[in-house]
Amino acid sequence: MNAWIDISQRLDGSVAVWPGDTPFTYRVNWSKEESGSVNVGRICMSTHTGTHVDAPFHFDNEGKKVIELDLELYIGRARVIHIPEPSSIGIKEVSALELDGVTRLLIRTDAWRDRSIFPTAIPPIEPELAEYMASRGIRLLGLDLPSVDPIDSKELSAHHMLTRFGIHILEGLVLDDVQPGEYELAALPLPLADADGSPVRAVLKKADKKGR
Repeated sequence: MNAWIDISQRLDGSVAVWPGDTPFTYRVNWSKEESGSVNVGRICMSTHTGTHVDAPFHFDNEGKKVIELDLELYIGRARVIHIPEPSSIGIKEVSALELDGVTRLLIRTDAWRDRSIFPTAIPPIEPELAEYMASRGIRLLGLDLPSVDPIDSKELSAHHMLTRFGIHILEGLVLDDVQPGEYELAALPLPLADADGSPVRAVLKKADKKGR
């Protein structure tokens, strides 16, 4: 029986966050000694810490919020591909791959190895890739990077184009030891009613031949 592989970043004080964003903290807010029965913790974090989904509201005031996202896209058959340390990811990088019938595409780049340090540069998604992927039926794009756009981007062209073509965004995956192939993915966002993003516990399992 295939085991589930955790592809989520560990959430502790060493997890890297966007410069200027809320650092992750956890503390026991109400101890067993105080309550007489239980420890109750308190978490403080950005919705874009570690492994997370972006909702369109993140970059569009009129965009969907997390609670409105299609949960079906975050659970099901996925394909992992490996594009080692590209300068960017565009049609040229993926056109040789057979992607027809793929709904969820996860790209391993190996470009962000030390996740305790936020990167100053990453290989971004080229915006024109969105239409190409959509034409092949892809509706979820996952990356082992903190963003689909350049770190210093204000236009967020890839975010907007992916959303325009109906492709959801999953960022901050840990794919270091995951080999290319077919998997079952589960990476469900929390039911946050007003949020622009959500942390997820993302896991993979090798798919059997009849997986959907």
